[in-house]
Amino acid sequence: MAVFTSSHSRTSNNMPVSSPPPSILKTSKTPSAMAGQKRKIIEIDASSQPSSSALSDAGSRDGRNPVKRARVQFDDTANTARASRSSDDNDQPQEKSVALVREEIRRAIQRHVSGADSEGYDQIKEIFTTDPKEIQDEESTEIPSPTSMKRHMMALLSNVAALNRDCSGLVHAVLGSEWLGRDESYVKLFVRFLGNLAATHTGYMRSVLKMLVNYFGEIPKGTGRIPGYSSVTHEEIYDRVHMALRYIMQLLPAGSSALSPILAQQFPFDTDSARANVFYTRNLIRLIEYAPELRADILSLVTERLVKIDVQIQVDMEEFEDEVGEDILEELSRPLEIEYMDEEDDSDGESVLDDEADIEARRLQTVKDNISKVDSMIDQLFEFYSSPFNTGTDDTKSQILDLLLSHFVNYVLPTYRSRHTQFLVFHFSQFSPDLVEKFVSTCMHIIDSKTQPAIMRQSAAAYLGSFVARGKHVTSRTVRDIFEMLGENLSHLRTTYEATCRGPDLRRYGPFYASTQAILYIFCFRWRDLTTAAEENDGVEDDDDDFDLEDVTFPPSVKEILHQAIYSRFNPLKVCSPAIVTEFARIAHRLRFMYVYSLLESNKRIRMSSFRSITTLSDPRFSIVEREIRAGNDGGDQLDAYFPFDPYQLPRSRRWLEGDYIEWRGIPGVDDREDDSDSGVEREDDVEDDPTATDEE
Repeated sequence: MAVFTSSHSRTSNNMPVSSPPPSILKTSKTPSAMAGQKRKIIEIDASSQPSSSALSDAGSRDGRNPVKRARVQFDDTANTARASRSSDDNDQPQEKSVALVREEIRRAIQRHVSGADSEGYDQIKEIFTTDPKEIQDEESTEIPSPTSMKRHMMALLSNVAALNRDCSGLVHAVLGSEWLGRDESYVKLFVRFLGNLAATHTGYMRSVLKMLVNYFGEIPKGTGRIPGYSSVTHEEIYDRVHMALRYIMQLLPAGSSALSPILAQQFPFDTDSARANVFYTRNLIRLIEYAPELRADILSLVTERLVKIDVQIQVDMEEFEDEVGEDILEELSRPLEIEYMDEEDDSDGESVLDDEADIEARRLQTVKDNISKVDSMIDQLFEFYSSPFNTGTDDTKSQILDLLLSHFVNYVLPTYRSRHTQFLVFHFSQFSPDLVEKFVSTCMHIIDSKTQPAIMRQSAAAYLGSFVARGKHVTSRTVRDIFEMLGENLSHLRTTYEATCRGPDLRRYGPFYASTQAILYIFCFRWRDLTTAAEENDGVEDDDDDFDLEDVTFPPSVKEILHQAIYSRFNPLKVCSPAIVTEFARIAHRLRFMYVYSLLESNKRIRMSSFRSITTLSDPRFSIVEREIRAGNDGGDQLDAYFPFDPYQLPRSRRWLEGDYIEWRGIPGVDDREDDSDSGVEREDDVEDDPTATDEE
């Protein structure tokens, strides 16, 4: 008998063969013996296997054709190799086919929904809830292989219609699984599953969108790093998240309405890191590219959060000494680079600070972090808005500025002490005279509106005055027009309220004082544009200061506006900010325009009555009014010295404002000869010593 026949026709008990070998279509009657024989073959040492000569002799003795011996030898080796592979598979089970997995999942879902059995359903959940980064031990659950994960995802995709709300546990297990760190083919399958799930079962749409938006901020540690897969960088993770969102938005246009509130809910908290806020803002702006219908909501959300952080910076800075504040700005003179960072580049600097630093150092670090947040977030907004203003049509520019103005009115104006956010509208409003007019009209409408709260009217006057005073692209003609409009507003308010006015009262006549302060501030910065010579040379911009002060004259209307307001019963020089009043008095006297020092001296002897109540003090609308500073010791309320467009200091984003400013220029021939150490009080005293000075010199 041939070797092949004898080795496979006898059991371990050497029983003789009395019948032909059974058919392979039938089950063997001696499976255990055959299995034992295979294991025995595997354990045979190579040196103990029969040689080719032995096989030849055996073939001759059995009467077989020696030509066939080579085939018998080949078959024996092949069987041995297959037996060896079969033994290896005992340690690593063979993967199930796609069709089998699909059928198993279909049956498991069907039995779970019907209430018959949930064992198979729970096993599927376990596949997706198992942490692929978990270190294996004897008690841990076996980690599914990449092939198994892919086939289970394909099977779920085929059965997505059956995943009703009774299967929410399985759906959330899949949504919470690690998918961003797997290979590209799995990610595409997962994205298709998300889209089909949201389209088939709208009740899951919110969960799908929330899961994706959760990756907009700082990427959790370990994400994108799965054993057996190539590492995925944070930038690639963001790309994959946006690929999924783009697919869902294209598949379901109505998804935008569900996405908008999720974006607001998932926005990082104020206490979160600068990286979280910056990355979230960056991804929100990127979302606008393929979901333009969300542009207004996204930009409104970013602006609102930006204003809150901006104001918090001012509150924190006021708690430090001036020297500390200057040190902070000096330390942040170079912009902080907040870019995508791999896992090994990350640091625990903040956590170390929380553990080791004292309270003062933590407060200081919080201010620095907030400044970095505002600087990077507003820089991204400048970047986004610059494109339509640089390349768009006039209509496009007008529409975008309308959007900026709506944010300005809704978020910036009602907020006390916003310091940086308003520079978006300051910069882009100066792109053309028409856009300047839009901003001016918006402010004037609020100032003149009796339906607006007094605090809004006062804030609008402060912003308008600072915009005209500081805006380098605000023309000389526009300065005169705005000066005249504010003068008409003052005249109207004076005519309306002066008959019942008993004296200076900030609370009752706040809009009047705010408009007067705006006019004084404009005069201090732009008096050159209000002169008779500037009016005669209309349209010709002249920055030359080489002129004789004796030749400087002003049109009668300019002097009339200021004289009527200053010497009215409202006595605005008693209420307006001393810093502005003092500078106006100095410049007006040097230019032989108006002499008000005698009025300032008499105001020192005036005490204002206070009409405030507990209700007024607790009303947040009067937060600016109730922030008071003292002039001398008279205890009177005075308008806050708030200049919203004072020089911009944030290191990264200030590049956008180069060329937008009018820097302070003193009186030619006077300020350039005086020492910087001279104070306004000293100059005031020198003037008041002149016995021949009159109020209307």
